[in-house]
Amino acid sequence: MCTVCGCGTSPIEGHKHEAGSHGHGPDGGPDHDHHHYHGHDHHSHHHAEDGSADCRHGIAGVHVPGMSQERIIQVEREILSKNDAYATENRRYFVDQGVFALNFVSSPGSGKTSLLVRTISELKERVTINVIEGDQQTSNDAARIRETGARAVQINTGKGCHLDAHMVGHALEDLAPEPGSVLFIENVGNLVCPAAFDLGEAHKVVVLSVTEGEDKPLKYPDMFAAADLMILNKADLLPHLDFDVGLCISNALLVNPRLQTLIVSARTGEGMEALYGWLEASAVRQDKRPKAV
Repeated sequence: MCTVCGCGTSPIEGHKHEAGSHGHGPDGGPDHDHHHYHGHDHHSHHHAEDGSADCRHGIAGVHVPGMSQERIIQVEREILSKNDAYATENRRYFVDQGVFALNFVSSPGSGKTSLLVRTISELKERVTINVIEGDQQTSNDAARIRETGARAVQINTGKGCHLDAHMVGHALEDLAPEPGSVLFIENVGNLVCPAAFDLGEAHKVVVLSVTEGEDKPLKYPDMFAAADLMILNKADLLPHLDFDVGLCISNALLVNPRLQTLIVSARTGEGMEALYGWLEASAVRQDKRPKAV
């Protein structure tokens, strides 16, 4: 769990600034130093009768070799409190500029980039859309976004498995999104770590495809609990699969009863108008909120 591993470095494609120069805080960003704590806590996981190990036990709800439960919580708080401070700065910027920011999260292969490409292509005459792309190593997705005519800034996280608010703050300096525009943040493909990191976005949007299991919301509840909208993508494949849409949505609502859901196909366009309606209505609601945050 990266809230305690301090993972990643984050070169931003074409970035010209030194770390910590964008005015989001007094130092160089989230504490990615590795914390070495010697002392094995043998009681932070539970062995069941069938031999399986359940690492959810303990006050931290996670097991990290060499760290006590108390130390895990301390490190998580240190990292997340710094991230939240940067996220507050980002959110203030978005609200002041009237930028509607959405954080798209998913597992790898959900069709997230295809969804964004189609959305930008079909909405670009109605609204200005910019993109911050998160990926561990390549700029492939940013290149696909730019082919639509939209501007995109790539953040490569190296071994890091998520974007954080400090990275996004630096990317905003380079991107400088237009007032009144929409900003899509495509997070690194991972249904675990991005749930914990607020980027200052208006909403987290979790993209799930019908080629995945209906029980994904139950397996990764933190992500579905943090999201406001679940997009079930690749609906055109349903006739060829045993995927139970009703069961998937039911599982998601067990985790988050307030979660809104849409069924779409980024390939055929099925359901995309409903997504555009959700985007426009949500942007209007944000625009009517007070500017002070």
